[in-house]
Amino acid sequence: MLLGNDLDVQVVVLDVYELEIGEPRADFDQEVAAAEAWARDGHMPDIAPARELYRHFGIDPTRYRPSSEALLRRVLRGEHLPRVNSLVDVANVVSLRLQVPIGLYDLALVQGSLTLRLGRDGESYTGIRKEQVNVAGRICVADDAGPCGNPSADSARTMITTATERAAWLFFLPVAERDLRWTYELVARFGRGLVRLP
Repeated sequence: MLLGNDLDVQVVVLDVYELEIGEPRADFDQEVAAAEAWARDGHMPDIAPARELYRHFGIDPTRYRPSSEALLRRVLRGEHLPRVNSLVDVANVVSLRLQVPIGLYDLALVQGSLTLRLGRDGESYTGIRKEQVNVAGRICVADDAGPCGNPSADSARTMITTATERAAWLFFLPVAERDLRWTYELVARFGRGLVRLP
């Protein structure tokens, strides 16, 4: 599962395994509500690092928003975080709170190894909501079959479902040790999985 990094970018990759992913959990509702209230009360972390990641590669972050900022804007509009499944819901809360884009990849669906690189001319993939995501010249995660994610949107091909047993969790920016510990705890409690650094 090693994630090769062809770019001068600091990322954190977690190997999440022995997962028992289920439908959105009622006992996670309180965590979701607390994260939404926290953001609406103005306790927002700095969105600049994620934007700077995009600008580093000549990408306008107000045109192609980091997924973390997209979640924040959604909440500030009065909408709720999307509820997908027990692991994705944890990732959305963590991403909102830390303002760090997160990628999730079902390792049973990944072909070969994951690599962080720039998209090549004409490269794209089908996003989770069926839209075509163009990654030419943009930072992306790819396997032997091609791109399968970026800091804005993951692909349908490698997305997390209730059948996922092992996943790669990618923070597209460095995170503090305390935030990693918090992530481990949420994954263990609500995603019913274990986490290790590969």
